[in-house]
Amino acid sequence: MSIPFTILFLVLSFIAEILGTIGGFGSSTFFVPVANYFLDFQSVLGITAVFHVFSNISKIILFKKGLDKKILFQIGIPAVVFVIIGALISKFINVRYLQLVLSLFLIGLSVLFLIKKELKFEANKKNSFLGGSLSGFFAGLLGTGGAIRGITMAAFSVEKSVFVATSAAIDLAVDGSRMVIYYFNGYIHKHDLYLIPFLIVIGFVGSYIGKLILDKIPQEKFRVLVLVLIFFVGITMILKFFGISYFSE
Repeated sequence: MSIPFTILFLVLSFIAEILGTIGGFGSSTFFVPVANYFLDFQSVLGITAVFHVFSNISKIILFKKGLDKKILFQIGIPAVVFVIIGALISKFINVRYLQLVLSLFLIGLSVLFLIKKELKFEANKKNSFLGGSLSGFFAGLLGTGGAIRGITMAAFSVEKSVFVATSAAIDLAVDGSRMVIYYFNGYIHKHDLYLIPFLIVIGFVGSYIGKLILDKIPQEKFRVLVLVLIFFVGITMILKFFGISYFSE
């Protein structure tokens, strides 16, 4: 990337980190669609995993009091298992149409929960396993599965600090697992590594600013905010699928 586009990439990554913290489901939900405009898909997978490890560490530190170990294990264990599966097969599958399916899925569910405000899923083992499995699989295959986990936890109506801390802890395990697979798949490229120090700083500063904003958002509005953000992620992914880009060198 040229210097102006590198700066634009980092600014948008910073915004993605803030929004990911406020939404509670991680920056990759926003970062991956943004990064796809600047980098090839395999590079996006590799750099997202590395960036997200540091991003999630910062969120765990900032929101550690909200960690729910029960949700962590019920969603986290299937997420880790399926992120490995998704990462392994990412080398052999054309993911273009899967991205479209995921975007339509996110838009449909977010609209459903926004319209049916009283609709909630019971936070049981079955629903946790399903949400964790799907979020892990898509994270490994497409680079982002946090929105599915966000939909799951929004449906459970958990308190916002629990949402962010637990989601970040799950993400840390997911990203650590797929980062290893991506490395052996050859997705982590030397020519992209210069971005990592900047992204580490962005991860910590963006998470902190996101926390300051989130502290001012009432709990009853948090669920709606999460669903609105997920809706716009789905729209962004559809625009990318049809080749509508706002960024071109």
